[in-house]
Amino acid sequence: MTVTALPTSGFLDPQSVIASAGGWGLVVVCVIVFVETGLLVGFFLPGDTLLFFTGVLTLSGVISQPLWIVIPTIAVSAALGDQLGYIIGRTTGRRIFDHRDSGLFSRRSVIRTQGFYDRFGPAAVTIARFVPVVRTFAPVAAGVGKMPRRLFTMFNIAGAVLWATEVVLLGFGLAHIPGVADFAAHYIDLVLICIVVLSVLPVVIRAVVSRRQNSRA
Repeated sequence: MTVTALPTSGFLDPQSVIASAGGWGLVVVCVIVFVETGLLVGFFLPGDTLLFFTGVLTLSGVISQPLWIVIPTIAVSAALGDQLGYIIGRTTGRRIFDHRDSGLFSRRSVIRTQGFYDRFGPAAVTIARFVPVVRTFAPVAAGVGKMPRRLFTMFNIAGAVLWATEVVLLGFGLAHIPGVADFAAHYIDLVLICIVVLSVLPVVIRAVVSRRQNSRA
């Protein structure tokens, strides 16, 4: 089956990027996923739509590898990218961000991302994976904030696995339904908001219940 390409151009068109790579499509996807969080320059990359079309094009055969290879490979790339971002934040993050008060590469970017940690705790590492731009700076903020490496790694792996699995399977599943994949591709942000809500809801419920129990105690 085919899905109409989104109205983007050049390297920002995920469907064209994957299709033009031929047999290297999965490798290209993994490189982009890694760069998005690992090198601090990937905030403009279409990570969510890229994974969505990865699922679509896996079904159509453009990506020849089966899902049981595609999803773990992308998850590993995502986790490694976050680990590199964490290392950058822990070693040189303050020197990169502290000298600027505005813009993406600034102290404010880290402070805004830090708000996720203040609200959700270490689980923010997992939640941020579903939020464009924020997922680029979340591992850096964790490194700057000296989050314990083992704790970060645990939530990082969980987020990478959930993100890769849910978004790729979303594209793969909807590609079976004519017309639905096109609709989801155009409204991928709204679709992912629903995914985030479903993913975060158990964490929020647990936090509310725990807070009420503590207040009663």
